[in-house]
Amino acid sequence: MNIALMAHDRKKELMTQFCIAYCGILAEHSLCATHVTGKLVSEATGLPVTLYLHADQGGAQQVGARISFNEIDLVLLFTDPNTTDHWDDGQMIETIRHCDKQNVPIATNLASAEMFI
Repeated sequence: MNIALMAHDRKKELMTQFCIAYCGILAEHSLCATHVTGKLVSEATGLPVTLYLHADQGGAQQVGARISFNEIDLVLLFTDPNTTDHWDDGQMIETIRHCDKQNVPIATNLASAEMFI
């Protein structure tokens, strides 16, 4: 399964801890991520992660394109509901729309990510 990892700045540590906890399961799948999130996860877990650009430099669009071409099977997008950055909100909504259009499951918080894993 191809799994995309994305996280708002305040949720990157949570994503890293999640991937450490489920490292054994995630190791059986192909992982890709926006640059900073993927780098943090890879360094913490030793898992190979295909890195895309930083989210604000086009990484979110790269993930969106892979979703549109049915190359992603699951998206783990840990969001910060308290963000005041309209750009982050827009990217999150666009990623969710891509997933909805392509029927790709998406987890936006720890509880839903654990259910999928």
